[in-house]
This record gives sequence, structure tokens and C-alpha cells, in this order.
Amino acid sequence: MSTTLLILLAAVVAIAASVLMIRSRQPDPRQRAVREVLDAADALEARLRTARAEIEAIAGERSEDPVGEAMREMLRQRVWLRDHGRDATLSQLTEVRNSIDAARGRIEQQLTRIERARAPMA
Repeated sequence: MSTTLLILLAAVVAIAASVLMIRSRQPDPRQRAVREVLDAADALEARLRTARAEIEAIAGERSEDPVGEAMREMLRQRVWLRDHGRDATLSQLTEVRNSIDAARGRIEQQLTRIERARAPMA
């Protein structure tokens, strides 16, 4: 009976230790940085599609495509992340994230200018 009790006690301790380890484990900063880069890239892509639609609505589909270069740059960043993301430092990941955020800021400025151009003169 005491052997069964010891085995049961050991199992309870092992389960409790496993639960504590899972709960106390903080997300890996690198994994979080990669996730943030991907989320930022997804947000930029969505915003670029909106910008392209806005530009086409004003200038037509045959106009120059100022969004195209930003889309290509975003694709280059995604490819870089795919190829180097596992070995990238936090600093490199932060740099990529900052460049994506800067591109999104530039697109926001362009969309603001487009919106102003579309608004009736007061």
C-alpha cells in the first residue's frame, strides 16, 4: 500500500511541476518579435490593398501604381523573414518591424492626401 501511495504522490508532484512550468513559462521574446513582424506585415498588406483601391477609384486602373513598390518591399521582407527569421537577432527583427511600420505610415499619409483631394472644397 505504501508503494502505491508513493507512486501516486510522485505522479501528483510531477503533474503539479508540469503545470507550474507551463504557467510560469514566459513567451520567447524572439518568437513574439517574429509574430509581431508578421502581424505588422499583414496589417501593411491590408492597408496597401486599401490604398491601391483608393488610388484606382480616383485615377483609374491604368494610372501609375505607387503601391506596387511598397507591396514588392513587403514581399522582400516576408521572404527575408522566411529565409533568415530563425537565425535573426531581436535587433534585426525590430529593424524589419520598424521598416514595415514606417512604410505603413507613408501609406497612411498618401491615403490622407487622397481623402483630402476627394473631399469637396469648403
